[in-house]
Amino acid sequence: MKQWKRNKESTYIAKMGYYYLALYYFTLLSSSSSSSLASSSTPIEKSFRDCMLTQVGDNSTSFETTILNSTSSLYTQVLESSQQNPRWLNSSTKKPLLIVTPLHVSQVQAAIICSRKHELQVRVRSGGHDYEGLSFLCETPFLIIDLIHLRSIEINLDDDDDGTAWVQTGATLGELYYKIAKESEIHGFPGGLCPSVGLGGHISGGGFGTLVRKYGLAADQVIDAYLVDVNGKVLDREKMGEDVFWAIRGGGGGGSFGVILAWKIRLVRVPPIVTVFNIQKTLSEGASKLVHKWQYIANKLHEDLFIRVIAENSGTNPIRTVKASFNSLFLGRTQRLIPLMDEAFPELGLQEKDCTEMGWIESVLYFSGYQKGDPLEVLLNRTTNYKSSFKAKSDFVKEPIPEKGLEGVWEKLVEEEEALALLIMDPFGGKMDEILEFEIPFPHRKGNLYNLQYMVKWEENGIEESKRHVRWMRMLYRYMAPYVSRSPRAAYFNYRDLDLEIELVQDPKEI
Repeated sequence: MKQWKRNKESTYIAKMGYYYLALYYFTLLSSSSSSSLASSSTPIEKSFRDCMLTQVGDNSTSFETTILNSTSSLYTQVLESSQQNPRWLNSSTKKPLLIVTPLHVSQVQAAIICSRKHELQVRVRSGGHDYEGLSFLCETPFLIIDLIHLRSIEINLDDDDDGTAWVQTGATLGELYYKIAKESEIHGFPGGLCPSVGLGGHISGGGFGTLVRKYGLAADQVIDAYLVDVNGKVLDREKMGEDVFWAIRGGGGGGSFGVILAWKIRLVRVPPIVTVFNIQKTLSEGASKLVHKWQYIANKLHEDLFIRVIAENSGTNPIRTVKASFNSLFLGRTQRLIPLMDEAFPELGLQEKDCTEMGWIESVLYFSGYQKGDPLEVLLNRTTNYKSSFKAKSDFVKEPIPEKGLEGVWEKLVEEEEALALLIMDPFGGKMDEILEFEIPFPHRKGNLYNLQYMVKWEENGIEESKRHVRWMRMLYRYMAPYVSRSPRAAYFNYRDLDLEIELVQDPKEI
């Protein structure tokens, strides 16, 4: 009976898509406490600290660097250290009364219990990549639980070469990939491309990268978890129950049920040698026709072959154009790749000289933008290489966009003259078509050709600049409406977009 109920609920979420999840999530975020202590923060801070000491015990580690208030010398540094979008530094939204950086699980439990006692909202941060800053901003009195110190990784390989790992959610993708590579050359993990992303939110929202067509999502590999619930109790899969365990993987529900402490994940097999290539074409070199053709074949290619497209504005006035990069990982050697490409995508003209063979972990560095020869230790850097303010949105595409529609997209990319404007197209198919839609609450499986992410990035971090570029992004998003999923229009949860909350209740043209 419970299994039937869960499958029914997951199918419902899959049909409703992102809007159902977004509505639930934003309703949760906007619920405010009625604390009468908000006008006097000092008593709250002292009382909260005393509560933490009582919960953890007198023999606990000093809280001098574990509980930070706005007068602490480390407060600003810790608050801003993992913010990946500087746009939110200008926000007038209230900043946290306290930042808690737990050193062990008991302090997470205490923070949750004491936040309830003092009617404080809780924001949880693992990597800081929240596109809309929701992990460190709030309209009501709140605290941040920053999991930066809870990032241990334990790799376990058995005699049959299968592998698992327990990963605390404060660890980043880069730290996980590095640890796997130190243990094995034939194991990997199907997570995202940016190494500074935290595992906590990434897996909770799904998580996909270059292995998505071979193995599916990061969330598909989760086989157990530790969760601290609202009462401060630590629950594993058995204790939380299958319904909650289902809900915390892939639909953004992790933060709705408590604080995820760790994921137990299944590692996947990768060949010792893989092949990468990156072919770039401008509009004058036929980029538009190539992108159009790519839409018809990218999700049908051999599951070992992943080809994404990054289209961006390029050049300077008066010569402006769009450059499309066909960026690929193949789980095998060049001699097997070339025949596959000649058959499925001869228009791209891939040649052996365009290909580079390397180990899987080197391909992680390659897709992260590092240079050949950079040491693996760069994956341990918890901040992005280049920080700039940005606004992003996303869609899922079910039918190929006609050439005329693509031409309109290119025109709009070129119109954005003062910023980098780009589209990132990540193909699905392969394993994504095989996993049933109700396995986890990720509603974007079979039937989607690719995920489409829109992004605009600018250097000068000013309020007026932000407004101008955000307006441009909204214009592009409205233009794309006829070409993407409809009823509902879907979006990827991990590409957080607060505009959707408005678009649920009013005409987006009014935004």
